[in-house]
This record gives sequence, C-alpha cells and structure tokens, in this order.
Amino acid sequence: MGFGDKVRNKAEDIAGQAKEKVGDATDNERLQAEGQREQAAAQAKQAGEHIKDAAQDAGDALRRDDDAAR
Repeated sequence: MGFGDKVRNKAEDIAGQAKEKVGDATDNERLQAEGQREQAAAQAKQAGEHIKDAAQDAGDALRRDDDAAR
C-alpha cells in the first residue's frame, strides 16, 4: 500500500471521528451518522489495502522460494 493511500485513509477516518464528536456534542444525529459512515468507509479501504499488501508479500515470498530452488 502506498504511503499516500495510508494518509488519505487515516485523514478520512479522523474527519469521520471529528464529525461524530461534533454530532454528539450538538445532538445532531445526521452528523453523527455521517461521521460513522466516513469512519467505516475509511476502515474498509484500509482493510482492502492490507489485503493487497499481504498478497504482494505472499507473491514476493513465492518468488524468493522459487529463485532459491534454482
């Protein structure tokens, strides 16, 4: 996962947390829900990036094993 993706996902998560807290403080249910949705979306993107990283690591390990066997 690229560093830029990590930063964007974290920023989206933090923005969602802030919206949720403002919604809590002002009893604004719409803002609370919007903040929760943003957090969930950011966390889902982050999970997808982790899966991509794991697949890349597995591919790298297989290539190393294949090269070592030669």
